[in-house]
Amino acid sequence: MSCLHLRNLRLPGQSGLHELRIEDGYFVSRFSGQQPVSQNDLEGLLVLPGLIETHIHLDKACIMGRCCLQHGTLAEAVEQTRQAKAGFTEDDVYRRGARVLEQAIVQGTTHMRTHVEIDPQIGLTGLRAVQRLQADYDWAITLEICVFPQEGMLNNPGTEALLCEALESGADLLGGCPYTDSDPQGQIQRLFELAVRYDCDLDFHLDFDLNPEGMTLGCVIEQTHLHGRQGRVAVGHATKLSALPREELEAMATTLAEAGVAVTCLPSTDLFLTGREQFHNKPRGLAPLASLHALGVTCSLSTNNIDNPFTPYGDASLIRQANLFANVSQLATEQELLDCLGWVSATSARLLRLPDYGLTPGCRADFVVFDAPSAAAVVAQLSAPLMGFKAGQQTFERSPARLLRVAPSEAAQRLA
Repeated sequence: MSCLHLRNLRLPGQSGLHELRIEDGYFVSRFSGQQPVSQNDLEGLLVLPGLIETHIHLDKACIMGRCCLQHGTLAEAVEQTRQAKAGFTEDDVYRRGARVLEQAIVQGTTHMRTHVEIDPQIGLTGLRAVQRLQADYDWAITLEICVFPQEGMLNNPGTEALLCEALESGADLLGGCPYTDSDPQGQIQRLFELAVRYDCDLDFHLDFDLNPEGMTLGCVIEQTHLHGRQGRVAVGHATKLSALPREELEAMATTLAEAGVAVTCLPSTDLFLTGREQFHNKPRGLAPLASLHALGVTCSLSTNNIDNPFTPYGDASLIRQANLFANVSQLATEQELLDCLGWVSATSARLLRLPDYGLTPGCRADFVVFDAPSAAAVVAQLSAPLMGFKAGQQTFERSPARLLRVAPSEAAQRLA
């Protein structure tokens, strides 16, 4: 692999123009002199580390055309997806997942954790398809696979054995969905036992409504301490947190931080599905990341679903998710926008426990280039990345839009 010398670029939070050197896929302070060096002048463009998707479902993306959406509720989304899943084949999952992966790549995503449903109905079909995607797209994106029981586990005989088989077949970590199980806390406890057996991380879907009663997050925190899994557990949605009074939320945030349990907010899905029972004064209903972050909780923003009953829209842009969250949560200062950017980049890297993330020597050269005045402006202005790199190799480019000006006299003639 040749060396790459990038010149005249801007770095987040630093003034002036800078240089970056890449050798054998990593940033270096100086070249070894053993390989040829290619030059690239970025002409003042902004370089950021690659964006990180911590929670998406490639296996059930792009199925909206197969579903009949009437009520827009979580229960309907689960049922409609269950029906559609009966027709899934490995090639079908692969094609739909590839469509989303390619969208994500050109939006600047270089790492992704995808959840894959495992149950007796679908078996390991989704896993096999996503493992093919993992191998075929590793030139542009690092794909981590989280297998989980969407249809329940304790109430769905055969599911646990399939989850174990999936982990033994190369899945990276284990997920949970307690709210679909006959015994939510029992599912949480059993998944922790399996995570210890397979020495893997955990990522739960839970507390997905706006009723503060019946939270299972406390059980996750308790089990994290009991099994010594601090820093290796994440939860997604957790919209019940938005219904807590300030004092209760701060107490919960403190216990989350102490347990090292991360929280992922999924703005598009959570806004679409929650609060439907209210006609007026609809709540925003998003996990309050700013408050959690301020008290030391590792937070992330993510896409969750694209073009299915859980989320009927999307383009795999994490910058769009950051902008949406900032808008709905009324975050607008430079630091608040930088926090939102961090929740799709640096703190997401912490959630995925990436050891070599960043733009300094020793970090893997996964990065994206923007034409934006600052890192905060990337979020505020919904900037689209112009190019991206994985391990120092360019993976995509996007030409800037160009105005096709018309002279005033010619414009007048056209209107005549």
